[in-house]
Amino acid sequence: MSEIPCLTIGWLYPNLMSTYGDRGNVISIQRRCQWRGIPVEILPLDQQTEAEQFNHVDVIVGGGAQDRQQEIVMRDLQGKKADILRKRLEVGTPGVFTCGSPQLLGHYYEPALGQRIQGLGLLDLVTKHPGPKASRCIGNVVFEITASPLAEDLQQMLGEPPVIIGFENHGGRTYLGDVQPLGKVRSGYGNNGEDGYEGAFYGNAIATYSHGPLLPKNPFLADWLIKTALQKKYQTEIELIPLDDSLAQQAREAMLKRLETSDLGVHS
Repeated sequence: MSEIPCLTIGWLYPNLMSTYGDRGNVISIQRRCQWRGIPVEILPLDQQTEAEQFNHVDVIVGGGAQDRQQEIVMRDLQGKKADILRKRLEVGTPGVFTCGSPQLLGHYYEPALGQRIQGLGLLDLVTKHPGPKASRCIGNVVFEITASPLAEDLQQMLGEPPVIIGFENHGGRTYLGDVQPLGKVRSGYGNNGEDGYEGAFYGNAIATYSHGPLLPKNPFLADWLIKTALQKKYQTEIELIPLDDSLAQQAREAMLKRLETSDLGVHS
């Protein structure tokens, strides 16, 4: 490939959807590109963005939001914006959507109070809040990625089954229809605290309740997004220069040991 590869990150509603450090996912992709000499641009996708700009992103990042902010976003993300975003994900544009943003991709979200908010209907899932008196799903979460082909891609990268560490804090409970769960919960609540599943996977889009933020705690996921985005953009096989993730790996091992030897286990 003669040209220098570059990436544009589309950041969904950064001023409304960036709770619990989710902007760290954007920073992680940006830095891991820059450390490899890959130019990267961050393009905010918000109320002021023309719909056509959604066509110019190579990887999409969406974060969490409170109910009020989420309602604003879901009302803005309609019409041509929704059509283009839906089309991009259907053709395999990679993305990571945490907490509130996966609810945008589902059929609807029912808040604890107020009217049902319609989503894009791209993912066959619904989210319902059980009511203002219901306990929130809060705490560290550990799950093994099982979705295909993501699990196979990551196992090839890592040489072992991919395990994700994150933090969840959500009142809504998500229920999947005809869509792959992202993974199987080892510790924590996951989608609803009942079925043992966490997140969803569609095309190359990762949907998860895992905050933390997600990518700095699990840098191999950031690399998968970068590699997938570059390969799709340039239609050629890409090999990323390895980075020194020893500190991140030590932190992961310490957290896994603490969580998986605790008495908490999977909540149900």
